[in-house]
Amino acid sequence: MNKQGSFANIRNSAAAFLLICCITLMPFGQALAATAKEIDTGVEVALERFAKEVSGGKEFLDSAKGVLVFPDVYKGGLGVGGQYGEGALLMGGKTMDYYNTVSASFGFQAGGQVYTLIFAFMQQEALDKFRQSKGWEVGVDASVALIKVGAGKPLNTMNIKDPIVAFVLGQKGLMFDLSLQGTKITKLDKTKK
Repeated sequence: MNKQGSFANIRNSAAAFLLICCITLMPFGQALAATAKEIDTGVEVALERFAKEVSGGKEFLDSAKGVLVFPDVYKGGLGVGGQYGEGALLMGGKTMDYYNTVSASFGFQAGGQVYTLIFAFMQQEALDKFRQSKGWEVGVDASVALIKVGAGKPLNTMNIKDPIVAFVLGQKGLMFDLSLQGTKITKLDKTKK
Protein backbone atom coordinates (compact mmCIF):
# COMPACT_ATOMS: atom_id res chain seq x y z
CA MET A 1 0.00 0.00 0.00
CA ASN A 2 1.36 3.44 -0.89
CA LYS A 3 1.54 6.44 1.46
CA GLN A 4 -1.58 8.05 -0.02
CA GLY A 5 -3.58 4.87 0.49
CA SER A 6 -2.54 4.47 4.11
CA PHE A 7 -3.23 8.18 4.81
CA ALA A 8 -6.71 7.80 3.28
CA ASN A 9 -7.36 4.75 5.49
CA ILE A 10 -6.26 6.67 8.60
CA ARG A 11 -8.39 9.66 7.61
CA ASN A 12 -11.43 7.44 6.93
CA SER A 13 -10.93 5.60 10.23
CA ALA A 14 -10.72 8.90 12.10
CA ALA A 15 -13.87 10.16 10.38
CA ALA A 16 -15.72 6.95 11.26
CA PHE A 17 -14.54 7.19 14.88
CA LEU A 18 -15.69 10.82 15.08
CA LEU A 19 -19.09 9.89 13.64
CA ILE A 20 -19.47 7.12 16.25
CA CYS A 21 -18.48 9.57 19.01
CA CYS A 22 -21.03 12.12 17.80
CA ILE A 23 -23.81 9.54 17.68
CA THR A 24 -22.84 8.26 21.13
CA LEU A 25 -22.68 11.76 22.59
CA MET A 26 -26.00 12.97 21.12
CA PRO A 27 -27.95 12.08 24.29
CA PHE A 28 -25.27 13.93 26.29
CA GLY A 29 -25.81 17.05 24.16
CA GLN A 30 -29.56 16.76 24.52
CA ALA A 31 -29.15 16.39 28.29
CA LEU A 32 -27.24 19.68 28.29
CA ALA A 33 -30.05 21.48 26.45
CA ALA A 34 -31.32 24.27 28.67
CA THR A 35 -34.48 26.32 28.71
CA ALA A 36 -34.37 29.99 27.80
CA LYS A 37 -34.80 30.90 31.47
CA GLU A 38 -31.87 28.65 32.49
CA ILE A 39 -29.66 30.21 29.82
CA ASP A 40 -30.65 33.74 30.88
CA THR A 41 -29.80 32.95 34.51
CA GLY A 42 -26.43 31.47 33.51
CA VAL A 43 -25.63 34.49 31.33
CA GLU A 44 -26.42 36.88 34.18
CA VAL A 45 -24.15 34.98 36.59
CA ALA A 46 -21.34 34.81 33.98
CA LEU A 47 -21.50 38.57 33.33
CA GLU A 48 -21.45 39.33 37.06
CA ARG A 49 -18.39 37.11 37.49
CA PHE A 50 -16.65 38.75 34.50
CA ALA A 51 -17.31 42.24 35.90
CA LYS A 52 -15.95 41.16 39.29
CA GLU A 53 -12.82 39.38 38.01
CA VAL A 54 -11.79 41.65 35.12
CA SER A 55 -10.94 45.25 35.93
CA GLY A 56 -12.88 47.48 33.54
CA GLY A 57 -14.75 44.45 32.18
CA LYS A 58 -18.29 45.74 32.71
CA GLU A 59 -17.52 49.09 31.07
CA PHE A 60 -15.86 47.34 28.14
CA LEU A 61 -18.84 45.03 27.52
CA ASP A 62 -21.25 47.97 27.93
CA SER A 63 -19.46 49.67 25.01
CA ALA A 64 -19.98 46.63 22.72
CA LYS A 65 -22.76 46.59 20.10
CA GLY A 66 -23.63 43.05 21.20
CA VAL A 67 -22.34 40.45 23.67
CA LEU A 68 -22.67 36.71 23.12
CA VAL A 69 -22.28 34.74 26.35
CA PHE A 70 -21.93 30.98 26.75
CA PRO A 71 -21.97 30.49 30.54
CA ASP A 72 -20.96 26.80 30.50
CA VAL A 73 -19.05 25.30 27.60
CA TYR A 74 -18.29 21.63 28.18
CA LYS A 75 -15.07 20.40 26.61
CA GLY A 76 -13.76 16.85 26.76
CA GLY A 77 -12.02 14.16 24.84
CA LEU A 78 -9.65 11.26 24.60
CA GLY A 79 -7.66 11.60 21.38
CA VAL A 80 -10.72 13.05 19.66
CA GLY A 81 -12.37 15.89 21.52
CA GLY A 82 -15.36 18.13 21.33
CA GLN A 83 -17.12 20.96 23.07
CA TYR A 84 -20.71 22.11 23.46
CA GLY A 85 -22.44 25.02 25.15
CA GLU A 86 -25.56 27.15 24.94
CA GLY A 87 -25.81 30.88 25.41
CA ALA A 88 -27.51 34.13 24.51
CA LEU A 89 -26.80 37.25 22.48
CA LEU A 90 -27.48 40.46 24.38
CA MET A 91 -27.90 43.90 22.88
CA GLY A 92 -28.38 46.85 25.18
CA GLY A 93 -28.55 44.41 28.09
CA LYS A 94 -31.53 42.51 26.62
CA THR A 95 -31.53 38.97 25.28
CA MET A 96 -32.11 38.95 21.51
CA ASP A 97 -31.43 35.33 20.48
CA TYR A 98 -30.09 32.01 21.76
CA TYR A 99 -27.16 30.08 20.28
CA ASN A 100 -25.08 26.97 20.73
CA THR A 101 -21.36 26.49 20.20
CA VAL A 102 -19.86 23.25 18.96
CA SER A 103 -16.38 22.21 17.91
CA ALA A 104 -14.33 19.06 17.40
CA SER A 105 -10.58 18.57 17.70
CA PHE A 106 -7.98 15.90 17.05
CA GLY A 107 -4.64 15.27 18.74
CA PHE A 108 -3.28 14.47 22.15
CA GLN A 109 -5.96 15.30 24.69
CA ALA A 110 -7.50 13.59 27.65
CA GLY A 111 -9.95 14.83 30.24
CA GLY A 112 -12.55 17.55 30.38
CA GLN A 113 -13.26 21.04 31.57
CA VAL A 114 -16.03 23.60 31.78
CA TYR A 115 -15.46 27.24 30.94
CA THR A 116 -17.30 30.47 30.11
CA LEU A 117 -16.94 31.98 26.64
CA ILE A 118 -17.82 35.63 25.94
CA PHE A 119 -17.74 37.29 22.51
CA ALA A 120 -17.94 41.10 22.33
CA PHE A 121 -19.00 42.56 18.96
CA MET A 122 -17.36 45.97 18.96
CA GLN A 123 -18.56 47.05 15.49
CA GLN A 124 -22.14 47.05 14.19
CA GLU A 125 -21.10 45.55 10.84
CA ALA A 126 -19.55 42.52 12.56
CA LEU A 127 -22.66 42.05 14.71
CA ASP A 128 -24.99 42.34 11.69
CA LYS A 129 -22.98 39.77 9.71
CA PHE A 130 -23.09 37.38 12.67
CA ARG A 131 -26.86 37.77 13.16
CA GLN A 132 -27.59 37.26 9.45
CA SER A 133 -25.57 34.06 9.17
CA LYS A 134 -27.17 30.60 9.22
CA GLY A 135 -24.10 29.13 10.92
CA TRP A 136 -21.01 31.09 11.94
CA GLU A 137 -17.48 29.76 12.36
CA VAL A 138 -14.52 31.46 14.02
CA GLY A 139 -11.67 31.78 11.51
CA VAL A 140 -13.95 31.24 8.49
CA ASP A 141 -16.74 33.81 8.79
CA ALA A 142 -14.76 36.19 10.98
CA SER A 143 -11.52 36.41 12.86
CA VAL A 144 -11.83 36.81 16.60
CA ALA A 145 -9.18 38.27 18.88
CA LEU A 146 -8.77 36.27 22.08
CA ILE A 147 -7.97 38.95 24.66
CA LYS A 148 -5.45 38.25 27.39
CA VAL A 149 -5.81 40.66 30.25
CA GLY A 150 -2.68 41.10 32.32
CA ALA A 151 -2.76 41.39 36.08
CA GLY A 152 -3.24 44.95 37.23
CA LYS A 153 -4.01 46.28 33.73
CA PRO A 154 -7.66 47.39 33.47
CA LEU A 155 -9.42 46.26 30.32
CA ASN A 156 -10.84 49.72 29.62
CA THR A 157 -7.31 51.14 29.28
CA MET A 158 -6.25 48.64 26.61
CA ASN A 159 -6.24 49.85 22.99
CA ILE A 160 -8.50 47.19 21.45
CA LYS A 161 -9.42 47.86 17.82
CA ASP A 162 -10.64 44.39 16.73
CA PRO A 163 -14.27 44.12 15.52
CA ILE A 164 -14.86 40.94 17.58
CA VAL A 165 -13.04 40.01 20.75
CA ALA A 166 -13.43 36.98 23.00
CA PHE A 167 -12.72 36.15 26.60
CA VAL A 168 -12.49 32.69 28.14
CA LEU A 169 -12.97 32.24 31.88
CA GLY A 170 -12.03 28.95 33.46
CA GLN A 171 -12.70 27.88 37.01
CA LYS A 172 -9.56 29.77 38.04
CA GLY A 173 -10.15 32.94 36.04
CA LEU A 174 -9.12 34.00 32.55
CA MET A 175 -7.69 31.21 30.38
CA PHE A 176 -5.06 31.86 27.71
CA ASP A 177 -4.25 28.45 26.25
CA LEU A 178 -7.47 27.81 24.38
CA SER A 179 -7.88 28.07 20.62
CA LEU A 180 -11.21 29.25 19.25
CA GLN A 181 -10.34 28.31 15.66
CA GLY A 182 -13.10 26.16 14.17
CA THR A 183 -15.64 27.02 16.86
CA LYS A 184 -19.09 26.89 15.21
CA ILE A 185 -22.01 28.93 16.49
CA THR A 186 -25.61 28.27 15.44
CA LYS A 187 -28.85 30.03 16.35
CA LEU A 188 -31.27 28.04 18.51
CA ASP A 189 -35.04 28.14 18.53
CA LYS A 190 -35.82 28.73 22.21
CA THR A 191 -39.08 29.99 23.56
CA LYS A 192 -39.07 32.03 26.73
CA LYS A 193 -40.29 29.98 29.69
